Amino acid sequence: MNKIDLIAAVSDATSLTRADASKAVDATLAAIEGALKAGDDVRLVGFGTFATAKREAGVGRNPRTGEEIQIPASNSVKFKSGKGLKDAVN
Repeated sequence: MNKIDLIAAVSDATSLTRADASKAVDATLAAIEGALKAGDDVRLVGFGTFATAKREAGVGRNPRTGEEIQIPASNSVKFKSGKGLKDAVN
C-alpha cells in the first residue's frame, strides 16, 4: 500500500472526498513528523509507537576501495508495534 492507496482507503471508509481524505492523511503525517522533530514520541494505542533514536558517529569502509570513511552521528526513527497490531497481523 502506498500513500495514494491509503488516501483511497480512508475515503472509502469515511464520507470524505478523496481531496478531503488527502488533506486528512497529509495532516496526520505532518503532525507525526512535527512531534518527532521536537523529540517527542508518538504513541497510538493499539497500533504502535514512533520514537527517535540517536546513532553515534562511527567508522565504516567503502566496499569498493576498502578505504575507511567517517559516518556522522544522526537521528533515526524507530517504530515498535503495539499489541493490537501484532494480534491483527498474526
